[in-house]
Amino acid sequence: MGSFASDAVKGAAPPETASPPMPAPPATPEAPTAPAQAPLLKKCWSCRVLSGFGLMGAGGYVYLAARKPMKLGYPPGPGTITQMVIGISIFCWGVVMLADPKGKSYRT
Repeated sequence: MGSFASDAVKGAAPPETASPPMPAPPATPEAPTAPAQAPLLKKCWSCRVLSGFGLMGAGGYVYLAARKPMKLGYPPGPGTITQMVIGISIFCWGVVMLADPKGKSYRT
Protein backbone atom coordinates (compact mmCIF):
# COMPACT_ATOMS: atom_id res chain seq x y z
CA MET A 1 0.00 0.00 0.00
CA GLY A 2 2.72 2.42 0.89
CA SER A 3 4.96 1.39 -2.02
CA PHE A 4 2.27 2.16 -4.61
CA ALA A 5 1.88 5.70 -3.34
CA SER A 6 5.60 6.26 -3.19
CA ASP A 7 6.02 5.02 -6.82
CA ALA A 8 3.41 7.47 -8.04
CA VAL A 9 5.15 10.36 -6.27
CA LYS A 10 8.63 9.46 -7.50
CA GLY A 11 7.54 9.28 -11.17
CA ALA A 12 7.73 6.69 -13.90
CA ALA A 13 10.65 4.38 -14.51
CA PRO A 14 13.49 5.83 -16.64
CA PRO A 15 13.06 5.21 -20.40
CA GLU A 16 15.14 2.52 -22.01
CA THR A 17 17.96 3.82 -24.14
CA ALA A 18 18.30 0.73 -26.37
CA SER A 19 15.66 0.09 -28.99
CA PRO A 20 14.14 -3.39 -29.22
CA PRO A 21 15.85 -5.68 -31.76
CA MET A 22 14.30 -5.77 -35.23
CA PRO A 23 13.01 -9.19 -36.33
CA ALA A 24 14.99 -10.81 -39.11
CA PRO A 25 13.32 -10.98 -42.54
CA PRO A 26 12.01 -14.43 -43.50
CA ALA A 27 14.50 -16.63 -45.31
CA THR A 28 12.02 -17.66 -48.01
CA PRO A 29 9.73 -15.20 -49.76
CA GLU A 30 6.05 -15.52 -49.00
CA ALA A 31 3.60 -16.68 -51.61
CA PRO A 32 2.10 -13.77 -53.55
CA THR A 33 -1.26 -12.70 -52.26
CA ALA A 34 -4.33 -12.91 -54.42
CA PRO A 35 -5.48 -9.64 -55.99
CA ALA A 36 -8.36 -7.86 -54.33
CA GLN A 37 -11.73 -9.13 -55.45
CA ALA A 38 -13.72 -6.93 -57.79
CA PRO A 39 -16.98 -5.50 -56.51
CA LEU A 40 -19.94 -7.83 -56.77
CA LEU A 41 -21.70 -5.53 -59.23
CA LYS A 42 -19.02 -6.13 -61.86
CA LYS A 43 -19.31 -9.91 -61.63
CA CYS A 44 -23.06 -10.35 -61.44
CA TRP A 45 -24.84 -9.78 -64.76
CA SER A 46 -28.34 -9.87 -63.26
CA CYS A 47 -27.30 -7.23 -60.71
CA ARG A 48 -26.07 -4.99 -63.52
CA VAL A 49 -29.30 -5.40 -65.49
CA LEU A 50 -31.50 -4.78 -62.47
CA SER A 51 -29.60 -1.72 -61.29
CA GLY A 52 -29.17 -0.37 -64.83
CA PHE A 53 -32.88 -0.52 -65.64
CA GLY A 54 -33.73 0.75 -62.16
CA LEU A 55 -31.54 3.82 -62.64
CA MET A 56 -32.94 4.39 -66.12
CA GLY A 57 -36.47 4.25 -64.74
CA ALA A 58 -35.65 6.62 -61.88
CA GLY A 59 -33.95 9.06 -64.26
CA GLY A 60 -36.91 8.96 -66.63
CA TYR A 61 -39.31 9.62 -63.77
CA VAL A 62 -37.30 12.61 -62.51
CA TYR A 63 -37.05 14.05 -66.02
CA LEU A 64 -40.75 13.62 -66.80
CA ALA A 65 -41.76 15.08 -63.44
CA ALA A 66 -39.81 18.20 -64.34
CA ARG A 67 -41.40 18.35 -67.80
CA LYS A 68 -44.97 18.20 -66.48
CA PRO A 69 -45.29 21.93 -65.58
CA MET A 70 -43.76 22.86 -68.93
CA LYS A 71 -46.48 20.90 -70.72
CA LEU A 72 -49.07 22.97 -68.84
CA GLY A 73 -47.53 26.16 -70.21
CA TYR A 74 -45.39 27.34 -67.30
CA PRO A 75 -41.98 28.73 -68.25
CA PRO A 76 -39.06 26.66 -66.95
CA GLY A 77 -37.05 28.12 -64.10
CA PRO A 78 -33.57 27.25 -62.91
CA GLY A 79 -34.92 24.58 -60.54
CA THR A 80 -36.82 22.87 -63.36
CA ILE A 81 -33.77 22.90 -65.62
CA THR A 82 -31.62 21.50 -62.80
CA GLN A 83 -34.15 18.74 -62.16
CA MET A 84 -34.15 17.82 -65.84
CA VAL A 85 -30.35 17.68 -65.94
CA ILE A 86 -30.27 15.46 -62.85
CA GLY A 87 -32.89 13.16 -64.41
CA ILE A 88 -30.85 12.86 -67.61
CA SER A 89 -27.70 12.18 -65.56
CA ILE A 90 -29.36 9.38 -63.59
CA PHE A 91 -30.67 7.88 -66.84
CA CYS A 92 -27.17 7.99 -68.37
CA TRP A 93 -25.73 6.35 -65.26
CA GLY A 94 -28.14 3.46 -65.86
CA VAL A 95 -27.03 3.19 -69.48
CA VAL A 96 -23.40 3.05 -68.38
CA MET A 97 -24.25 0.28 -65.92
CA LEU A 98 -25.70 -1.76 -68.76
CA ALA A 99 -23.13 -0.89 -71.43
CA ASP A 100 -19.99 -1.53 -69.33
CA PRO A 101 -17.67 0.63 -71.49
CA LYS A 102 -14.44 -0.78 -70.05
CA GLY A 103 -15.52 -4.38 -70.63
CA LYS A 104 -14.49 -5.65 -67.21
CA SER A 105 -17.70 -7.44 -66.28
CA TYR A 106 -18.21 -11.14 -66.74
CA ARG A 107 -21.41 -13.06 -67.15
CA THR A 108 -21.85 -15.72 -64.50
